[in-house]
Amino acid sequence: MKTNSYICFLFYSLLLTISSVNSSFSQNKSDKFVVVLDAGHGGHDPGNLGNGYKEKNIALNIVLEVGKELEKNKDITVIYTRKTDVFLKLHERAAIANKADADLFVSVHCNAFSNSAHGTETYVLGLHVNEQNFNVAKKENEVIFLEDDYEKHYEGFDPNSPESLIGLTLMQEEYLDQSIQLASLIETNFTGKLKRKSRGVKQAGFWVLHNTYMPSVLIETGFLTYKPEGLYLNSNKGQDEMASAIKEAIFHYKDNLDQNVGGFFQPNKSNETIANTTETVVKDNYEGVIFKVQIAASSRRIMTKPYNFKGLDPISNEKVGELYKYYYGATSDYNAAKRFKDEADAKGYDGCFIVAFKNEEIVPLTEVIKSSAN
Repeated sequence: MKTNSYICFLFYSLLLTISSVNSSFSQNKSDKFVVVLDAGHGGHDPGNLGNGYKEKNIALNIVLEVGKELEKNKDITVIYTRKTDVFLKLHERAAIANKADADLFVSVHCNAFSNSAHGTETYVLGLHVNEQNFNVAKKENEVIFLEDDYEKHYEGFDPNSPESLIGLTLMQEEYLDQSIQLASLIETNFTGKLKRKSRGVKQAGFWVLHNTYMPSVLIETGFLTYKPEGLYLNSNKGQDEMASAIKEAIFHYKDNLDQNVGGFFQPNKSNETIANTTETVVKDNYEGVIFKVQIAASSRRIMTKPYNFKGLDPISNEKVGELYKYYYGATSDYNAAKRFKDEADAKGYDGCFIVAFKNEEIVPLTEVIKSSAN
């Protein structure tokens, strides 16, 4: 009962905060594309010290290099939460992004573990889907205990409690699609361009992501505790390459928005991601359920004409918060929906995925399939 009361209170508080921030900054929006780059840790908070390397230094070097490259584009404004070795409170990092009314928030970190785990991970906000993801978020959230007045800014939030993370998804929900898109582009560049091992796009309850009011990601660039990876990330070559991959992903994301409709990139199923699908077909038709294929998500609205969607027809859309979602096809036949998906893939929407609707509301696809088998 206590937990339920806390969640209700948090939900109400978050709604008030969103309303306040939106009204404060809506009239100050820059014509430029604003990217806030956040180097994790800093000052008396070194981050993890795997193999003697300092996370705070590596994250800062990568962020400064990303920013230097982004600043070459006249249409982009770059804002840094820190450019030197200083300590910043978590709520200060989020406040910098919100005050700038940023289009993107990108936080850079390095990972650590007790075994030989290695590879990159990019997180978007969400309830932890397993204990490992919760522990990663817990480790980053615990930096609040280094703040003298943390009770004032994080009242009721306990990094050690999974229940405290429930309310964190509420503010970022409307930006989830865009956050996943950017996270997927980043991980794709890490594997495709740099040949790094990717552990995927994941969900976890990071406080710094929860309190930003724009698409936001937190990048774990690798494990300093894994000696070869730590050596790479601590090198100029490694930092330059990681920065280049992140920079290119941000450019790609911006290009998608500039073209009015950004392709939605579905993360790999094997990487514990949010966009869950299934290859199990229990039956063809599902009474009361309509399947559509989501092919794009954008902050801009365009006409649902075939020429705007590479000839695909029919196209429908819906507005969720400030985001427009675009769908191809509509059928109660799951096999037909799979054919729609194949057609969209062939047209270049290779990140598209099937969405299930019931009573005009999205329902988890896995639950639809599972319920039909019972």
